[in-house]
Amino acid sequence: MLNADALSQLRQLKSDIEENKVVFPGTVKATNGRFGFVALDEGRDVFLPPEEMQKVLPGDRVNVTEQEVEKGKVQGAVDELLETRLTTFVGRYLVKGKGHFVVPETPGINRWIFIPPKERMNAKPDDYIYCEIHKHPIKDGKGQARILRVIGKAGEPGIERSLTLATFDLADTWPEQVQAQADSLSEKDIEAHEAGRQDRTAQPYVTIDSPGTQDMDDALLAEPNATGWTLSIAIADPTSVLEPDSPAEQEAFNRATAIYFPGEPLPMLPDSISTRLCSLMPDVNRLALVCDLQVNNDGSLGDYSFHQAVIRSHRKLSYELVANLIEGREDDEIKALPDAVANSLDQLHQVATALRKWRNEHALLSGDRPEFRLRLDENKRIRLIEPSVQNEAHRLVEECMVAANRCAAGFLARQASGLFIQHPGLRDDRIDNIRALLESHAPHLSDVDANSAEGFRHLMKHTEKLGAEVPVKAIISRQLARAELGFEAAPHQGMGLDAYTTFTSPLRKFSDFYVHRLIKAALWDVPMKALTEDQLENLQKAQIRARQAASSLEAWLKSDFARTLGEETLSGVISRTVPAGFFVRLDANGLEGFVSCKDLDGKYSFDPVTLRLIHNKNGRIFQLEQPVKVTFAGVDEERRQINFKLVEAEEIQLTGTDSANS
Repeated sequence: MLNADALSQLRQLKSDIEENKVVFPGTVKATNGRFGFVALDEGRDVFLPPEEMQKVLPGDRVNVTEQEVEKGKVQGAVDELLETRLTTFVGRYLVKGKGHFVVPETPGINRWIFIPPKERMNAKPDDYIYCEIHKHPIKDGKGQARILRVIGKAGEPGIERSLTLATFDLADTWPEQVQAQADSLSEKDIEAHEAGRQDRTAQPYVTIDSPGTQDMDDALLAEPNATGWTLSIAIADPTSVLEPDSPAEQEAFNRATAIYFPGEPLPMLPDSISTRLCSLMPDVNRLALVCDLQVNNDGSLGDYSFHQAVIRSHRKLSYELVANLIEGREDDEIKALPDAVANSLDQLHQVATALRKWRNEHALLSGDRPEFRLRLDENKRIRLIEPSVQNEAHRLVEECMVAANRCAAGFLARQASGLFIQHPGLRDDRIDNIRALLESHAPHLSDVDANSAEGFRHLMKHTEKLGAEVPVKAIISRQLARAELGFEAAPHQGMGLDAYTTFTSPLRKFSDFYVHRLIKAALWDVPMKALTEDQLENLQKAQIRARQAASSLEAWLKSDFARTLGEETLSGVISRTVPAGFFVRLDANGLEGFVSCKDLDGKYSFDPVTLRLIHNKNGRIFQLEQPVKVTFAGVDEERRQINFKLVEAEEIQLTGTDSANS
């Protein structure tokens, strides 16, 4: 038995060790296995073995120490929990013997978490549940969870949407204060704000949208003049009826954007605001922020101005009807249009044609990639996937919106502060690969400075129909950076513009709503609360979360629908390549599925320059945009990923140049 002196010496030794040990702060990164890593703040990763990974959750901020194990390998040991970021998650309720657990659906939590008796909310086995961490596992590796809500069971109508909302922490109901604010507003509030605005109710503005659209953001009007046209774009004006920093505005900021889930969208603003009081419905007075713009005969933009106005849409028109009118078809609905509306639509088509011609020559147009519409059945699952045809009416509206947004960007660029969509072009970590690609397959473009706005524009234009052995433009397009929001004007490389922002969807996007505030503050000294850097970062994160949620739900619904494909041979093209295989997008319905290299004969190497998969012996190639035929091979349930089996592929062989560079 140790005496008092020995115990004191041990305590002192322990204290010395604690004082002298080196700890490193970092963030926990999970894997598909039981192990993980800590991404240290200094820029390197430290391996966490399973026993240490049991003590932490994905995203935890921790201090770790490094320990040398056999054969000179180093691994981390968790020393201290600094902050936990994963507080809520979804999972499936599981009963094993006397133990009640949640099996998390959250990637990276590869364990069952115990639920104490008082925290079970009468959940039943196999229920999907929404939980929070009740006890963190940092002390003993044994965490506990508390059920906040029972979501439902697999197979129930709409369970996919409900589970997606819970997974991404998206609210499907309005906070009491927001609902109270929405309920307090009426047509009288619209009338109260009409004073002092331009009265444009007699002018033949029209909306052009899908038949089912109710949250109509924009109305259009065009008139000819001596040097081109006056284009007038009226945008719904919710900022007039919602006080700055009011509950509805705060919630719009939190949501960041309306999410167009299949079948049932998740709005950014309550319906009474977005689809009634502020929507530019026909035959009622509505508040609008109007951009009047001179479009010259060559499609270039002239002078522009912004106005607070009252408009009265003269018609709600569908894309199909406007396209029919443009193409010279006649039906009873077209014949019934007032002359003023028909004349304006004719001028709008001419304006849009000129605008598109200018952008094609001086900026960049996005390609018309086929789009598809999901039709759901009574159980809220996909019944049919059908092509969504982009016609001349869609392009008309697009050109008018881009023109108005360019004006907003130009105006804000001259102010003390703004909000812009910045797109830097190529990813920094891919520039060397792109340079190597051009040297091999487009040497006449290898000296182009792809980092400059002019150089990037030149590169994208001159690779459009390049007769190279690899799809150069598709390869470049796969390696672009993500567009981001910023307070400073900067190029939008993807559009080939010196600056860009959007203000044309204030009922659906908070960034557009905020740009309205900026324009009004600059022109009419209307009060507003400016965003901070932290708020801008949070807004971007919310936008990304919304996109991820929509993609996640679509992937789930599509993977279920894919089971109906049977054994039929399906045509498609390779849409993405990775070292483990390639993704195929089907021609008929746009579904994307994965073909694994493990299911192909032989071994393949991935070329990061051409994004090709190349057989190590016979030189067989799989590359972007290559036509293939596949059959359905199942669904990866964890990833909700469709898998295909290759049946046939258009043959591509290495040339001498390719062989030398492979």
